[in-house]
Amino acid sequence: MKNRFIYLSTLFLTQMVPGGLQAGEIIERFSGNGTAETAEFEVEAPWLLDWVVNGDYPQMLAIEVSLIDAKTGTHAGYVLKTKSAGNGVRLFDQGGRYRLKVDSAMTRWNFKIEQLSREEAALYTPVEKNSM
Repeated sequence: MKNRFIYLSTLFLTQMVPGGLQAGEIIERFSGNGTAETAEFEVEAPWLLDWVVNGDYPQMLAIEVSLIDAKTGTHAGYVLKTKSAGNGVRLFDQGGRYRLKVDSAMTRWNFKIEQLSREEAALYTPVEKNSM
């Protein structure tokens, strides 16, 4: 429930981008239900990975997603690792040409790659509130 609230709050904020800018440009969408490596995609910083994972057997669900540098084939970092259904976003501040390596069991996954402006990316940055 908490993840859904954060996701919906983030979704709401992306629709209220200052200056009338459009929400991020969708670069690519990927979906599947097993282990796979996606097609290459190219992005400039900043960019966003919007993800949703679920399955018919929640107790058996598992997924790990890695970012792969498409030029060298080397591991560029972990993106996501979970054993529960959910959704979320991950902001990246480095552009390049990449692929996603998905290792999953009993899991359906959907990923959306979005190109963002600096102003849009700022909306995804957590803000600390002073407690009273």
